Amino acid sequence: MPPGSSSRCSRRRIRTRCRAGRGQQLQTAEYAREIIRATAMSEAVEARVDALVEVRLARQAVLTRDSDPLALWAIISEQALRSTTEDPALMYEQLGRLLTMGRRPNINIQVLRSDAPLHAGLTGTFSILGFGPHTDLDVVHQEGLTSALYIEERDRVSTHRAAWQRLTSAAESVEASVELITQIRKNE
Repeated sequence: MPPGSSSRCSRRRIRTRCRAGRGQQLQTAEYAREIIRATAMSEAVEARVDALVEVRLARQAVLTRDSDPLALWAIISEQALRSTTEDPALMYEQLGRLLTMGRRPNINIQVLRSDAPLHAGLTGTFSILGFGPHTDLDVVHQEGLTSALYIEERDRVSTHRAAWQRLTSAAESVEASVELITQIRKNE
């Protein structure tokens, strides 16, 4: 576990590496709406933006429920924090959301700086979904433009776990990440 990170974790957890526009578990409604519109590659998606935002927000409820909230450990690229939107207030609110959610005992947020040395995250984003203390039940989720891939083979999941450990070491500590997000937000 990297210095400055928390050892807090519920039985069910998500560890996710996010690039620009990802990190659906921590998005405000307006930021989610902008991301969905910006990445919509079909009229069918464009027609369902509001419904997709509602689904995204409903999924976030597992992070804030009173009983056994889901543990989330997100590594977010600095680029995602510095992305511009048509409305600067939208990004300001999104960064505020990250700071607020990061104060929850079940959520860790680390920032992977743009100038970080070469790292395993350069190969793409992924999430490791954990289902209790048995790591042999972990599943890797990779999302693409038009589909998602779920990986269950133990050796491939193990490779992603090793990549995750390298990413947590390459990213800023949780505390330094809070400072960086705060600094970026002040400049918005």
